[in-house]
Amino acid sequence: MSASSAFNDEKGGSSNVGEPEYGHDPASGGIFSSDYKRHDDLKEMLDSNKDSLKLEAMKRIVAMIARGKNASDLFPAVVKNVACKNIEVKKLVYVYLVRYAEEQQDLALLSISTFQRGLKDPNQLIRASALRVLSSIRVTIIVPIMMLAIKEAASDMSPYVRKTAAHAIPKLYSLDPEQKDCLIEVIEKLLADKTTLVAGSVVMAFEEVCPERIDLIHKNYRKLCNLLIDVEEWGQVVIINMLTRYARTQFLNPNMNESLLEEGGGEKAFYGSDNDDDTDDEEDKEEKEKKKTEATAIVKRKPYVMDPDHRLLLRNTKPLLQSRNAAVVMAVAQLYFHLAPKAEVGVIAKALVRLMRSHSEVQYVVLQNVATMSIKRRGMFEPYLKSFYIRSTDPTQIKVLKLEVLTNLANETNISTILREFQTYIKSNDKDFVAATIQAIGRCATNIGEVRDTCLNGLVQLLSNRDELVVAESVVVIKKLLQMQPEQHSDIIKHMAKLTDNIQVPMARASILWLIGEYCEHVPKIAPDVLRKMAKTFTNEEDIVKLQIINLAAKLYLTNSKQTKLLTQYVLNLAKYDQNYDIRDRARFIRQLIVPTDKSGALSKYAKKLFLALKPAPVLESPFKDRDHFQLGSLSHLLNAKAGGYQVLPDWPEAAPDPSVRNVEVPEWTKCSSREKRKEKKADKPFYSDSEGESGPTESADSASDTASGSESGSGSEESGSGSESEESNEESESASEEDEEEEGKKKKKNVEKIKARKPVPESESEPSSGEEVKKSEKKSKPRIGSSESESEEDDDSESESSESEEESEEESEEETKKKKKTTASKPPSKPPKKENKKEKKEMSLLDFDDFDPAPSPSQVTPLNNFLSSSLVTDLEGLSLTDNVLSPTTIVPSGNLKTYELLHRITGEGLSVEYCFSRQPFSPDLHMVAVKIQFTNSATSEAKSLHVEDAKLQSGMRIKEFPEIEVLPAGETVSVVMGIDFCDSTQAANFQLCTHTRKFFVSIQPPVGELMMPIFMTENEFKKEQGQLMGMNEITEKLTLEEKCQGEHAVVQRVTTAANLSRVPCGSDKECRFAGKTVTSGSLVLVSVVTKEDGAAQLTVNCEKMVIGTMLVKDILQALTQ
Repeated sequence: MSASSAFNDEKGGSSNVGEPEYGHDPASGGIFSSDYKRHDDLKEMLDSNKDSLKLEAMKRIVAMIARGKNASDLFPAVVKNVACKNIEVKKLVYVYLVRYAEEQQDLALLSISTFQRGLKDPNQLIRASALRVLSSIRVTIIVPIMMLAIKEAASDMSPYVRKTAAHAIPKLYSLDPEQKDCLIEVIEKLLADKTTLVAGSVVMAFEEVCPERIDLIHKNYRKLCNLLIDVEEWGQVVIINMLTRYARTQFLNPNMNESLLEEGGGEKAFYGSDNDDDTDDEEDKEEKEKKKTEATAIVKRKPYVMDPDHRLLLRNTKPLLQSRNAAVVMAVAQLYFHLAPKAEVGVIAKALVRLMRSHSEVQYVVLQNVATMSIKRRGMFEPYLKSFYIRSTDPTQIKVLKLEVLTNLANETNISTILREFQTYIKSNDKDFVAATIQAIGRCATNIGEVRDTCLNGLVQLLSNRDELVVAESVVVIKKLLQMQPEQHSDIIKHMAKLTDNIQVPMARASILWLIGEYCEHVPKIAPDVLRKMAKTFTNEEDIVKLQIINLAAKLYLTNSKQTKLLTQYVLNLAKYDQNYDIRDRARFIRQLIVPTDKSGALSKYAKKLFLALKPAPVLESPFKDRDHFQLGSLSHLLNAKAGGYQVLPDWPEAAPDPSVRNVEVPEWTKCSSREKRKEKKADKPFYSDSEGESGPTESADSASDTASGSESGSGSEESGSGSESEESNEESESASEEDEEEEGKKKKKNVEKIKARKPVPESESEPSSGEEVKKSEKKSKPRIGSSESESEEDDDSESESSESEEESEEESEEETKKKKKTTASKPPSKPPKKENKKEKKEMSLLDFDDFDPAPSPSQVTPLNNFLSSSLVTDLEGLSLTDNVLSPTTIVPSGNLKTYELLHRITGEGLSVEYCFSRQPFSPDLHMVAVKIQFTNSATSEAKSLHVEDAKLQSGMRIKEFPEIEVLPAGETVSVVMGIDFCDSTQAANFQLCTHTRKFFVSIQPPVGELMMPIFMTENEFKKEQGQLMGMNEITEKLTLEEKCQGEHAVVQRVTTAANLSRVPCGSDKECRFAGKTVTSGSLVLVSVVTKEDGAAQLTVNCEKMVIGTMLVKDILQALTQ
């Protein structure tokens, strides 16, 4: 594109038809012309017959739009290609049209027939794009066409198209609100959709169009709760906010009885005890009677029982506190705050504290909400007090909010640590922050009486600070504190009077003058002198100070008129001619009030009462005190003002509405065998690998949206259908499934215990040769596989629900589980039924210890031969016998571990120290690398008190010292293990190795391969994870293998020696795959070596951390080529 086109772009518009065109001669240099050839090359490409040129042109045009350039003049050329048969071109044309359809409505209307044809296209992406463009044309004429298109799309086979229909509903509603009734019908239909892809979008449409129609949610409430975990993140936020309001209208307040007890309890009695008058005594009696009636009412009231649907909502949202999306965590937090019983709200605190490590924008919103929560639920955040300590790098607004939270959390037990923190904050260079800290000290002093004097003394010391702003803010806070006990603090008032010469900040000067005037009787000698000084500088003072000088003069005139009469008249005369009309008015008013004349009114008699009346001490309250009437997490709460579109959080109902409205009628054919089906599914589950289990009903339901080609085969629709059927059965008997989940959780624990306690089968029972080998391999791989299961569970999102149900069951019945654990520990492992032969027993145990879900209870076990072919059994046995694939820890024997010298015997005066990386999990902390250290005493005398001191580590690194070796005799050798968290870096850990006489500076630097731990993976999982770690996370190098290294065994040995990785099964002989994860952060590390002819090979490393990936490639290359 030419320079002039860029110039026109900056002007921000296309050249109009009537504009004169200059510089038609190309040689005339068209820098200042309107460039009559603008985008001509793109127009030519769009008009060509070749799809490749059209596609290139469309890519360039969409790139222009993405950069913010104006491409509206290409609309006629682009719109012609709407009917293009190439799907890729068509998609990009639709993207362009969505952007410009509203601006170029007339031209877009010409293509409406094409869009309508696009709605019938076999490709789901084209159908969705056509509907998106149609809803972007903001012309009322086509409302009926849009309405028809939305209705058709709502019944589409593809969930992606139905999702687009839900997005189009608010657009049509904003264009023509009269269509509301028709749109509500569509929303009702889409709310019944069982796919996770549609759920979030339709609830958003519901919120925009008809948020008041709660009756539409009743039948879909349980389904939305159950789907919530699988909906995309922004859909989760919308659904959670909607369900919060729904729950406030349909369920009773879980804290109802507590709130009644609080209201009828201690507060009134506490305040009532201070009353002295007879009338007050009568009132007390009345109050006591009221309390009695309230107490009897509470006793008569039925104990609160939570609605199962209320519990369902709380249980299904709880796992989302672990979401990576801050908005989802915040939405769940506000739901728990508004809906959960007080005892359960505490779970959100940890999740909110986790969000504090995020970006400053997220921190700001979270802290606003934490500040509101901490007023009512202080105990919730007290354990995380240190998380709210202020960092020097925090922005000012974050610092102020953290101060607010710290002040809210202050109580008698932690006030000393909080005040120590505040003391350091005052030294900050950020003046606004210092001012806020001083105010926070004031608030702590008013709230906690025990530290009031300490805070006052601290603030008085600040009055001698060099910084004027600090002094000024201290004065303002001291003024408020002195109002509580002025008699005891006349010395402080005198001290502050002396500051009037130095302090120039108007607010501080005004505060000092107000204090002296208010308590002039406590400082009778100083007050007139202060007035004399102020009268001198009156004309140069700020308005706020002048008003306080007039007030001081009036108060002194009323209490000490002998000394101050003339001064007062002088000040009033100066004020009479001041430029500010407020000051002139005040002077005129006060003169009439305090200087009695014939004309003065009746008020002058009461001048003393008016000026010297006892004023109540100011209550220093948090600005977040009453903010919780706005829904937390909303924009209105953030602004503390009702924002447009905000829906008020309803009050709890007095009586519970009918819960039966949420019951869904289920056809009889689904009722008959839902439990049996579920049992069958559980029995079948262990057969499949994790990767197959992951792509279950949720993926199959959404499978249509993931396919680019969009050809909707019958199998795809069948899959989504089966997914929805399974969801129906889940809905229909929820309580049953919950019980099953709890049972399953308990069975898991029992199975783990059984595996641990299982004894080897006697030789007489087992079969010869192969049976013994299987048992040996079982023994070897049992401990490692247990750990790999736990790793995969940590990384697997899909298993969060099962762990959640286990937590719930633990909370609800801890005693029962304890009893069960005792019984399982004491009883021998239960034997399977006698009917099954011995061979089957062995095979079931093989499946038990594999990385599958726990096997079902013996009553449900189907004979293994029914669903496992004999070849698969032999394959499984072969897997456990060959190459030790399932036991990663046994890949590198301890004899092959490379040792490094830590301390030479000459340097160590006879003590030599060597270390190696043991490649075993460090049990005290699994995020640390285990380092085995061997001490050899070659000296003639014994070495005593061997220990580690003075570790100098890089930020983030940690060290776990080995226990002190008291005595190492001469000629003896001893080994110990210490843990080091290298924080996924190859930087050295420096420390001192000490004996009873000497200290030696030593350092341990890890090779990058030792920063990892092996993990077990199936081939499918490896491919899936490798597909997600492409681009910058993938490093590929070509190399030539030596003759010694060309065999598969040699490659495996060299790679596993260079890096602590485990072997991944692979169908190809020419490819070796390895998997692991970094010890500290758990980032995946995938390595594959593909061997070709003539010793050529290709090394590929996929790693979430690019630096580790790069270093690992170098190390493995070196291992394979040397």
